[in-house]
Amino acid sequence: MTLLRRSTAEAFGTAFLLAGVVGSGIMAERLSGGNHAIALLANTLATGGVLMCLIAALGPISGAHFNPAVSFADALRGGLPWREVPAYFVAQLFGSMVGVAAANAMFGLPLFFLSHHVRTGPTQWLGEFIATFGLLLVIWGCVRSRSLFVPFAVAAYIVAAYWFTASTSFANPAVTIARSLSDTFAGIRPQDAPGFIVAQFLGAACATLAFGWLAPIDTHGGDPVLLPHSGGLRVE
Repeated sequence: MTLLRRSTAEAFGTAFLLAGVVGSGIMAERLSGGNHAIALLANTLATGGVLMCLIAALGPISGAHFNPAVSFADALRGGLPWREVPAYFVAQLFGSMVGVAAANAMFGLPLFFLSHHVRTGPTQWLGEFIATFGLLLVIWGCVRSRSLFVPFAVAAYIVAAYWFTASTSFANPAVTIARSLSDTFAGIRPQDAPGFIVAQFLGAACATLAFGWLAPIDTHGGDPVLLPHSGGLRVE
């Protein structure tokens, strides 16, 4: 599969993911009558549902990262060549912008308008670190021996992490940037995004190093790491 096709799949997947996250947030806020718990529950279920479907549909093409932190982690373990990482990052960021613009437009809002939703501080950053650490542990654990469960496991983890983390589990730099451009239920202030992004990359790196110790990579055989590729590293 060519890099162009894989990165295009990443753009499509990330766009639909953001449309799901932001669009369901807008709908939930409008229908919940001010009940934030109900709004968050609706937002959570929609996000988990669309994520599961997108991973199942596009995983065989690109690995279904839809997340710069996941692409970074995949490169750390040898699944994605470092020279291809920028293409994945650009595709994911572009797709996220298209997705949030589409969600805003569908509900009669400006394509982009800066969020005023405050999400900052040590508790929020810790939440993002834990959310992303857990996400990568789930991914690495499933692709090693139960790859068919990846769509369900990742979606279920994100649904749970929405509720057990103080930050409501963005766990994705592209999602964080895009959500800063929608002043709606799922938004985050642009000035709060850098703290989230740093915590997300740290969480992804730490989880990858930890799992690399738990299940060392073997270059001579076994199943593919995360993204199918020729001549790359494999797990035992």
